[in-house]
Amino acid sequence: MNRKAKAALVLALVVVVAMAFRVSWNALRDVAKAIGADGTAATLYPFVVDGLMALALVAALTLTGDARRFALRVLAAYTLASLVLNYVHGLLPELHAESIGWSRLADGNLTNWALVLLATSLPVGSIYFGSDLVAKVLHHRPTVDPIEPESTQIDANRSSGELGEPVVEETVEPPVSVPALGPVPADLIDVVEARVPIAAAEVTRPRRATGRVPVAARSARPVRTPEELLSEARSITEAWPIEDLTGEAIRKALRTSPAKARVLRETLKAERTAHATAPAVVS
Repeated sequence: MNRKAKAALVLALVVVVAMAFRVSWNALRDVAKAIGADGTAATLYPFVVDGLMALALVAALTLTGDARRFALRVLAAYTLASLVLNYVHGLLPELHAESIGWSRLADGNLTNWALVLLATSLPVGSIYFGSDLVAKVLHHRPTVDPIEPESTQIDANRSSGELGEPVVEETVEPPVSVPALGPVPADLIDVVEARVPIAAAEVTRPRRATGRVPVAARSARPVRTPEELLSEARSITEAWPIEDLTGEAIRKALRTSPAKARVLRETLKAERTAHATAPAVVS
């Protein structure tokens, strides 16, 4: 339904309610005069009864749960009371007279007493129930739509480009694998393999994604192959004693990563140990 159709429907409803109020207003005014109300009070009496019905209807459309059921009960009770008073007004033609005495609804009959009690209690009930309904509406907190979390989750799974947000490119560096260095003597494979898996486990952990590195901040040093690293390490540490072959010293000298420095340290130590234990060649 488009907006114009909805506006026409609401306008028609307002017109119908206004005409119905005017019809009920005449009967309720006469009943109010019959229970002793003066001219001003009798004129305002229909607003007290039918007005609270409209208030209860609005509250029922706004509230939820127990509060909504309470508003519906008030609406039903005052609708029934207004219906009874309109019915009594139609049964008693004498109520239509301009001058109505108190005895018209209070002549000693039990039914009349009940009608007087009903008619006189409605204004007091309007004060109580109307105040309660307004307080409930003012303190009402709308519940979260159960569909909302799902839509939020869908938005969270959508990319930034789909949501119209600026896209920040991120690069994820691949895990660094353990470089394959130069050949190691067969009798030292066990020694190297006992240490290399530890370094490999530390190196292959995936790094957290970071933003793009600016071109000016990138290193100008070319990437060296494992063979070049090993050759350079042999040349630099040739005069070092074996106790100075530490991962930190090799890392600073070669300006490489700690993982590669540890692998070079183990390889260099293994080579020196193999060279020291090798039998001398007799000429």
